Amino acid sequence: MQVDIINFDGKSVGKVDLIDTVFGVSPRADILHRVVTWQRANSRAGTHAVKTVSDVAGSGRKAYKQKKTGNARQGEKYNVHMRGGGVVHGPVVRDHSIDLPKKIRALGLKMALSSKLQDGNLIVIDSEKVKAAKTSTMAKQLKKLDLNSVLFVGAAELDENFQKSVANIANVDALPTIGLNVLDILKHDKLVLTADAVKSVEARLAK
Repeated sequence: MQVDIINFDGKSVGKVDLIDTVFGVSPRADILHRVVTWQRANSRAGTHAVKTVSDVAGSGRKAYKQKKTGNARQGEKYNVHMRGGGVVHGPVVRDHSIDLPKKIRALGLKMALSSKLQDGNLIVIDSEKVKAAKTSTMAKQLKKLDLNSVLFVGAAELDENFQKSVANIANVDALPTIGLNVLDILKHDKLVLTADAVKSVEARLAK
């Protein structure tokens, strides 16, 4: 499929052929859901934890005599019902990550790209490079192109001026090709690939 290549002024500067094996795959909600679940699970640190009875420092001495104190009978001072005691059924350190075959991950990425193209939300630009890092100028250009929620994907490395220009604009993110992922694609309304990024993505996924 042929798509126009535009510049930041919105003018067409050429065309690019997008191969069907990457950008022409029929999306499936179940595959996309599996990949997003895998991404979100793997991003969890799992380092939250509480102290159980065995972790609380303190003496195992009985709080007070069993009888004749006027109080209910108590054991150790660090039991779960005592002030400063352990916590019962609290979170523990664990690994939340799950496994997902590489083929499914690659298929999910192809489907996410294809869905953006089919919905008319995929744009190809000639380059993301700008002369100076100016947030206000970049915001005006994005507004001119009607890009309110957009993910920019460059080649191996993004232009430093461009990165600084979009860093403080809400709902605008930028990634190199190696960082392209399903979750970020689906989070944004529009996907903008540079001409170099298209070649890199096709080389990565056209197998």
